[in-house]
Amino acid sequence: MTTTSFPLAAAANENLADISNYLVYSAMAVYTLAFVAYIAEWAFGSRSRIALTSAALTRTPAGAASAEGAAPGVTVQVKQGAGTTVLARPAVVTRPGPGGRDVEDGPGASGESEQGDLSGRIAISLTALAFLLHAGAVVSRGLSVQRAPWGNMFEFSTTFSMVIVGAYLILLALKKNVRWIGLPLVTTVLLDLGLAVAVLYTDSDQLVPALDSVWLWIHVSLAICCGALFYVGMVATVLYLFRDRYEAKLADPSGPQPGAFARSVLARVPSAGSLDKFAYRINAAVFPFWTFTIVAGAIWAENAWGRYWGWDPKEVWSFITWVAYACYLHARATAGWKGRKAAYLAIVAFLCFLFNYYGVNLFVSGLHSYSGV
Repeated sequence: MTTTSFPLAAAANENLADISNYLVYSAMAVYTLAFVAYIAEWAFGSRSRIALTSAALTRTPAGAASAEGAAPGVTVQVKQGAGTTVLARPAVVTRPGPGGRDVEDGPGASGESEQGDLSGRIAISLTALAFLLHAGAVVSRGLSVQRAPWGNMFEFSTTFSMVIVGAYLILLALKKNVRWIGLPLVTTVLLDLGLAVAVLYTDSDQLVPALDSVWLWIHVSLAICCGALFYVGMVATVLYLFRDRYEAKLADPSGPQPGAFARSVLARVPSAGSLDKFAYRINAAVFPFWTFTIVAGAIWAENAWGRYWGWDPKEVWSFITWVAYACYLHARATAGWKGRKAAYLAIVAFLCFLFNYYGVNLFVSGLHSYSGV
């Protein structure tokens, strides 16, 4: 079977390549401003009713609560003689946690507070602006060589982080409660772009014939999208582990209690049950597409090298990543492995994905090594 490929393009357009570089640096500058705004959102939120809400999760002995110490939005009964004073609370969505707890998604989960919400809106606006600059950098990079702009590690990294931000903005547009992803997401994107421009940068150029194929658009773009969504699921999983331990401490008044920092920060994220469910849904939805990504890679390998599978390091680690996520999904559906055990598997699976990208490309020789950094 002959290789399906595009006609060899002319030399790179250096002007467009320079514009792409300028846009990357501009996006990084705006992402930095967004990072500061997210920090302000979390800081202001911790000074508002966010921190008080986390304190209200502590199980208070009957008769010991007082109206003055009650957190807004939480029902407290104060017994005074024969009467009972009840502070009403507004309707708040309550979801059962994986450990059997009934814990509310505090107001911080969606960035609710007068000061925090203003900072949050500014942060989201800056994130959207940075995304537009970021997308412009990716598009102009592709136009400079008239091909898909993910033919090496630099291009893959910039496109990968762009898709992560795009997924976040789409979830926000769909009215999903994902404001809590903003700070870790922008932090990761800045690190990724910094690594891309400082270590992985490659001049805009044409590809070797084996890479100049229609499967570059299909296989690699799928890998980028799957990895971006796996990243979102990983963030939710890590936060779930912290929030689950936090809730467990609050549920046991006789044991050690979380410090003030943990109370102010972890009150801004959804309950452990909500985070666990969110991560599972993301990973479960992406897994079939990751399966097709591996299949598409095998078809491309047959076109380029005359075999579907050759145990190349990249192929092996793609399969290991697939097995790790399959184990996670199976564990998550098994009663004895729900919760923290399954979460650890999800983190291991994402680390396999990262090693498949960075470790294999930088430190292991194989048929994929010619793509360079």
